[in-house]
Amino acid sequence: MAIATATAIRGTARLGRRTKELVKRLGPADIAVIDHRNLDRVAADELIACGVRATLNASPSSDGSYPNTGPLALVRGGVALIDAGPELFERLSDGARLEIAGGRISSEGKPVAEGTALRAERLERDLDAQRARIDRALHDFAENTMAHLREEAGLLYGAIEPPETRTRFRDRHVLIVVRGTDHARDLRALRAYIEDVNPILVGVDGGADAIVREGLRPDVVLGDMDSAGEAALRSGAELIVHAYPDGEAPGAGRLRRLALPHTVLPSAGTSQDVAMLLAHEKGASLIVSVGAHFNLVEFLERRRGGMSSTFLTRLRIGETLVDAKGVSHLYPPR
Repeated sequence: MAIATATAIRGTARLGRRTKELVKRLGPADIAVIDHRNLDRVAADELIACGVRATLNASPSSDGSYPNTGPLALVRGGVALIDAGPELFERLSDGARLEIAGGRISSEGKPVAEGTALRAERLERDLDAQRARIDRALHDFAENTMAHLREEAGLLYGAIEPPETRTRFRDRHVLIVVRGTDHARDLRALRAYIEDVNPILVGVDGGADAIVREGLRPDVVLGDMDSAGEAALRSGAELIVHAYPDGEAPGAGRLRRLALPHTVLPSAGTSQDVAMLLAHEKGASLIVSVGAHFNLVEFLERRRGGMSSTFLTRLRIGETLVDAKGVSHLYPPR
């Protein structure tokens, strides 16, 4: 017998183990089925923007290891969030019609799974408790950072050889857009700055899509090319594939299939760090960062070896780097 209550949520299941890929095909009639341990704020904001009716997570949306604001942001944004266990992807199929009542999940009138519906009150209490015991997360963060410093130290002393580029960075402002917390809103707030200064626009993977959505054209798209949309890749931007230090570049295969010319840049670190270092080494007078990680919680959310490359990059480029939020105060929207 089908579950039917006044508060039941009905929609079409859309499955994707990589949330940043799944959001590209979600709409208001859908229920997102994800496998995202520690659902971060960026993913939560994107799910809210898609207008999905609910999100089912096969992994813990927050495992308590650090103060994770993503689940609370999602629920406060009006999207039901249910942690439903690791068997979720085996029991559901893409396109199935689902009905959710509390933590109970049914398809075609038959129960298929039952999980825990996460409420705002509980998430608020959990977040307060996580903030109270953040010392453990900080210890692990520091240990991971030290473990990676030797591997990525070349970012600090200049072992990276920037490639030849048709884009001329010398004495120009460079605006680097990364898919991060509030990146779309921050970019929108910089329209007056962009019109006045005409900075070089660099999109890091999915950040290039944000530039295109604002009606702008990126000058450079840099990254592993897994999340940049085809419209951004075909916009006429200079394409630079961030490869592993040994030269392996899986993202180059996608560009070859699209018959798009590109340059490969091997380097340790994240793509956003490589974009900043490239602009710095090419003589940019100012680097403005949109969506990059600037506070402790954002670093902890990324969970990547302590994000040591991000620290090293900021040490290297120093006062050349400013955050978009600071620039938007100097250039308020007209």
